[in-house]
Amino acid sequence: MSKHVVMVAAVARNHVIGLDGDIPWSIPEDLKHFRAVTRGHTIIMGRKTFDSIGHPLPFRTNIVVTRDPEWSHDNVFTAGSLAEAVELAAGHTGDTVIMGGAQIYAQALPLATHQILTEVDLAPEGDTFYPEFEAGEWVETRREDHAGDPAYSFVWLERR
Repeated sequence: MSKHVVMVAAVARNHVIGLDGDIPWSIPEDLKHFRAVTRGHTIIMGRKTFDSIGHPLPFRTNIVVTRDPEWSHDNVFTAGSLAEAVELAAGHTGDTVIMGGAQIYAQALPLATHQILTEVDLAPEGDTFYPEFEAGEWVETRREDHAGDPAYSFVWLERR
C-alpha cells in the first residue's frame, strides 16, 4: 500500500470526540492544525460528520460514506462502505485521511498506518467516542504540547 491511511481526530482524555453532533470544546489552533494536515489529501467521513460541517472541505477530495444511495452533494464523492471509500481514495491525491465519525474511525482503525491526534486535556460529557487502541501497536514520532484552556497536544503516531 503506497498511500498512508491517516486517522485525524481531536480526542479528550475519556475518548470523547463529540456531543450532539458538535465538538464539546473550542480550540481554534486545532482547526488550523486540522486544515494544515489534511490539505491536499483525500478525506473520508461519515454522512453525519459531513452534515455537521455542512459543506465539502476545500483543497481536499471529499468522500462521504453513506448507506443512502440517493444521498449526494456537489463536489463530494460517495461510497456505500468504508472499504469502497478507501478504494475510491486510492485514485485521488495525497494520503487517505479518516476524519470521523465514531463508526468510521472504528472501522478504519485496523487499516490505519498513522494517527494524528489532538489530545485535549478535558474529560467532557459526550455521546461520540474515538476508538480505544493498543498503545503498543503505535510509536509516537512527534509531539507538540500547548498550554491553554484547555491544554492540548498534537501527537503523531505510526503503526509499528
